[in-house]
Amino acid sequence: MNTASLEKLNLITLVGPPNSGKTTLFNKLSGKNYKTVNYPGSTVEYSTCKIQSKFGIEADVLDSPGIISLNPNSPDEEVSVNSLYNHPEFGSPHLVIATADASQISRHLLLAKQLIESDFNVIVAITMNDILAKRGYEVDENKLAEELGCGVIKVDGRTGTGIDKLISCVKPKLNPDEKDELKNPHKVFENIDKEKLLDLYREIERIEKIVIVPVKNITEPNLKKANEKLKILNPTLKYGSNRPDERTLNIDKLLLSRRWGLIFFFLIMAFTFTSIFWIADPFMKLVDELFGYLSTNASSILGQTWYGDLISDGIISGTGAVLVFLPQILILFLILGLLEDTGYLARGAMLIDKPLSKIGLNGKSFVPMLSGFACAIPAMLAARTISNRRERLLTIFIIPLMSCSARLPVYALLIAFLTPADKLWLGGIALALIYISSILGSLIVAAFINKFNKRIINASDTSSFILELPAYRAPKIKNVIRNSFENAKQYIYRAGPIILVLSMVIWFLTYFPNHSPEINTNGLSHEEIVQMVKAERLSTSYAADLGKFIQPVMSPLGMDWRIGVSLIAAFAAREVFVSSLAMIFKVTDSSDLQSSILLAMKNAVNEDTGKPLFTVSTIIGLIVFFIFAMQCLSTLAVSKKETGGWRIPMLQLVIFTSTAYILTLVTVNVLKFIGFS
Repeated sequence: MNTASLEKLNLITLVGPPNSGKTTLFNKLSGKNYKTVNYPGSTVEYSTCKIQSKFGIEADVLDSPGIISLNPNSPDEEVSVNSLYNHPEFGSPHLVIATADASQISRHLLLAKQLIESDFNVIVAITMNDILAKRGYEVDENKLAEELGCGVIKVDGRTGTGIDKLISCVKPKLNPDEKDELKNPHKVFENIDKEKLLDLYREIERIEKIVIVPVKNITEPNLKKANEKLKILNPTLKYGSNRPDERTLNIDKLLLSRRWGLIFFFLIMAFTFTSIFWIADPFMKLVDELFGYLSTNASSILGQTWYGDLISDGIISGTGAVLVFLPQILILFLILGLLEDTGYLARGAMLIDKPLSKIGLNGKSFVPMLSGFACAIPAMLAARTISNRRERLLTIFIIPLMSCSARLPVYALLIAFLTPADKLWLGGIALALIYISSILGSLIVAAFINKFNKRIINASDTSSFILELPAYRAPKIKNVIRNSFENAKQYIYRAGPIILVLSMVIWFLTYFPNHSPEINTNGLSHEEIVQMVKAERLSTSYAADLGKFIQPVMSPLGMDWRIGVSLIAAFAAREVFVSSLAMIFKVTDSSDLQSSILLAMKNAVNEDTGKPLFTVSTIIGLIVFFIFAMQCLSTLAVSKKETGGWRIPMLQLVIFTSTAYILTLVTVNVLKFIGFS
């Protein structure tokens, strides 16, 4: 297509209430694949992309956090409102597309009315039309456009229905000659009093009664039957367009019941963590064999040289020791994606709102806390959706205690040491217990801080919890799979460079300065010579010197300098702990890397005591350490940004790491005392 023929425009901004289909529409217009979930807080910073050239428009389209009005109540809502009035790069948008859920039109038109009154150039995109159609009603676009005085188009961002019609409505509004007018500021929508707000809602209710009409092909008996059901479900509703989705109500009677709700919640979470072991196992073996094959062949081709050792032991084996756990991380993202797409996660927030309120939080903290199981960084950003400052800071404070995906390789290795290979279900139960422990630990910390919040978190506000529960919908499997692979790819991109660099650093520390030790080779086989060279090289290496320096700290834990070095490396990225062990114990000769690490751990001996280094007590102690320790420098940096200073990040580092050490010390020694040596 000739770009000269394209209309020229600065910016199209998408705005809308949470769960109104805004990001789905953004993906359809831009051709990108930004994550779309169905609970508030899924977007905490705006995203900008070029609109697809096939639409014949040269424009940037911007997706911003969901808002219900132009009066922001939280930091993420401020991002949306500020981008409307003065985007830092584009200024004010030339056109605003406001999304509104057809089944929630009485509430979602508030934002559209405010935008129109503020003199924005507005097109209203009506979404979720299929949900309204199931109730026997539809939105009359022409009547709504007449009432609002702007373009109104019904669209479905999931299937693409109505997109061409939306583009046809957009193009006439993109007049390049009007760009200069955009420099004039729009009217700032001032806070309105209660009476004016009620008048506005009365006006919206009047409009709704006019524009919501029965579906053209629905028969009168079916419509009458639907309204009779409505009276049974909720006698207070005046007409059928507003009635709740019947299927959703029936499901929620079970999943949100006082008796069964929490039981189903914990069963779903237990299934999630059991699946991480059970389903991922064959794929992990394939990845394990691949890196083992690459390492063995690299060593054979390059020989016993420093660069051969660097490539086979340092790069291939060090990286493979962590990427072998990628299938588990992928499955975690996949299951969470399915729960998001169906609408269940919003129910999870409702279920735990009451327990969280006991410790100074509310259901809005659920989304950031759950996001923390993937990564603490986006989880802290998601906390911007919490309007209450005290609750937001408290949520950010405890997020590092959520067991993120970076811990999963560590847990998987340590659990594999404790559980039989033929009983993977035990590993799933153990992993579920670890995650439950991390949640309980975070709740205990939150309760403690809430009691002494003036000393730790200097903020005090009152808040309430209101959350829109979306209708249950069948997940788009293609989108869920694509999002899962995208998240896994981001994990690799984020962790990969760190793992590669630290693997090379640890290789250097374990290889030098005595890279060619002299040993007595009489009567030894080639394999035995190689192992003795590596052992002698390691015992006189820089890593050994560093480890012996921190040995006094590790000895009370029943551990030696080798584990200490690996724990230090893990402060850059937790998953590096696994590759560090692989490097320090030189477990690169086998074609099965995970089995090699486990075998080396079982054969390792504490150099001070001569007893086995890895025992039940030390393994459980390490698990406890990783549950509580603050071992992510990137998380500290984001915490500083989100809290506005170094006070809270430094408290997180000191409190969590010292707590981890003390609890590990107690765990190891108590287990030894009762006989689990």
